[in-house]
Amino acid sequence: MNYGMILYILCWVLQFEALFLTLPAACSWIYHEACGNSFLIVAAFAYVVGFVGTRKKPSSNVFYAKEGFVTVCLSWILLSLVGALPFFISGEIPNFTNALFETISGFTTTGATILGNVEGLSYSMRFWRSFTHWIGGMGVLVFLMAVLPLAGGYNMHLMRAEAPGPNVGKLVPRIKETAKILYGIYIVLTMFEIAALLFAGMNMYESINLSFATLGTGGFGILNSSIASYSTTVKIIITIFMVLASLNFNVYYMIMVRKPKAALKCEEMRWHLIILGLSILFMTINIRHMFPNIKDALVEAAFQGASIMSSTGFATTDFNLWPEFSKAILVILMIIGASAGSTGGGIKVSRVITIAKALKKELSYIVHPRSIKKLSLEGHSIPHETLRSINAFVICYGFFVFISLLIISLDNFDFTTNFTAIIACLNNIGPGIGGVGPMETFDKFSDMSKYTLMFNMLAGRLELFPMLVLFSPSTWRSR
Repeated sequence: MNYGMILYILCWVLQFEALFLTLPAACSWIYHEACGNSFLIVAAFAYVVGFVGTRKKPSSNVFYAKEGFVTVCLSWILLSLVGALPFFISGEIPNFTNALFETISGFTTTGATILGNVEGLSYSMRFWRSFTHWIGGMGVLVFLMAVLPLAGGYNMHLMRAEAPGPNVGKLVPRIKETAKILYGIYIVLTMFEIAALLFAGMNMYESINLSFATLGTGGFGILNSSIASYSTTVKIIITIFMVLASLNFNVYYMIMVRKPKAALKCEEMRWHLIILGLSILFMTINIRHMFPNIKDALVEAAFQGASIMSSTGFATTDFNLWPEFSKAILVILMIIGASAGSTGGGIKVSRVITIAKALKKELSYIVHPRSIKKLSLEGHSIPHETLRSINAFVICYGFFVFISLLIISLDNFDFTTNFTAIIACLNNIGPGIGGVGPMETFDKFSDMSKYTLMFNMLAGRLELFPMLVLFSPSTWRSR
């Protein structure tokens, strides 16, 4: 284990978090808020510690898979612990467990909140909540790889541990250039949404915050009503960008290099849009009687469908009151989630497609034992290692749900509340059904349950295995 390199990267994470903290501090200066001092204190602490730790490069930058997994996990934990301090020091969230829950929920783009009165926070604290979504959406280590030569040719181990999806590849030969392209696309989409919301009549503060939360697929609103009080135009704009953020960013790269036909042939994108489209259609028909006209029902169904499948978690209505059929569709979308290579959470559409194809192949083999069929996705054969990894992921996912359900059931809430709270956190969605619906908070849970859900948020954002690696004794043994 290369502890020196791990510590070196963690110290760079601290320095960049110090840089990030200066933005909400500037926001507090604009709005004349005293809480800006808490951001500056934490930023100064993080920068000094990080600066000292990066003065001397490690003697070896050899970096294998287990170091990559450990570094990514510890980076996200450190990022969250430091990021929670402004909430706690300022007194705006005086309970540290709650401050940490809110921060982890932000960085992992979950959007589950313990706050019953979001508008009670200062402007700068609400900005920090939204900004944590944007930082976490693409990943802080992807950002570091875009600007720093961290581990030479070993950066791919960091990318694989942090990037979502069963397969993580490079858009171009150099991993640093791939990171730059991904962040470039991310920034351009964010700028487009800010411009669109400004054009729709929003002020700059609202536009920036909601764009951060949308493109990061996080869902922290800046109003108690989330998105419900905004115009239909704003809802449509946010719906479009939630869908865009939930698609594989490789599609945008194909468009960028003038290969639109290749982008349109993306099998995962096609199935993603089919699943979402059918869900919106069925929900619109099912909730039609609850709205004055079909147009309003369609707008609400489209918004909530896109919000849940993208794992954003914004709400325009209390879907707890919707018919059971529509709520069942939303839970299914929670589990499926967004596309691989996006900023969204969930099991991922590519995994669902692969599992469906494997099941079809197995059924065919039962009927025709001598038949030989190969599994393929996006025109390429699916390696046995990928299928094995997906199967392990699904088993691990079920294990997480089972153990977490047992733990939080000790709080004695109903099964729907407990189950959807776990699904919402593990898939980085935010709101669930029942006691954790869009108009409810997670503050009702005990500290033990909150830490369980926080672990689920981190595990879900990092695709489960990296968090488990931390608890494997073999990880810490010498080679």
